Amino acid sequence: MIKVIYGAKGTGKTKMMIDAANAAVEKAKGHLIYITDSKRYMYDLEREVRFIDTSEYDIAGEAALCGFIKGVIAGNHDNEYVYIDGVVRIAGKPVAELAAFFYMLDKVAKSNDLVVTVSVSATKEELPDFVTKYL
Repeated sequence: MIKVIYGAKGTGKTKMMIDAANAAVEKAKGHLIYITDSKRYMYDLEREVRFIDTSEYDIAGEAALCGFIKGVIAGNHDNEYVYIDGVVRIAGKPVAELAAFFYMLDKVAKSNDLVVTVSVSATKEELPDFVTKYL
């Protein structure tokens, strides 16, 4: 399952993601993974949440991000929750050009029984149809 948190920059999307990840610690039976492009909120997460800063891995583009996420998920067989904060920043593309990414994410989430939460910096009107179906 994919969930999308959207809003303009500065509307509290990251805080919502962090709160959701920390709340999931209580009920999760498997691993929780938080992927973002900064260490800024690293210490706001519970220690049970695996924090990954993509800026350390030189991810260039949507295809590289897809491969990176698949690799992270393949590292453990009992992943349950994945949070991707700032997918537009990490992929380096506008949300309208991320159809292949969301398609891949949907397939990976279904085949691995994952709950994936993605934050997108855009207003509801700016979200393409392939994203709004996850609202």
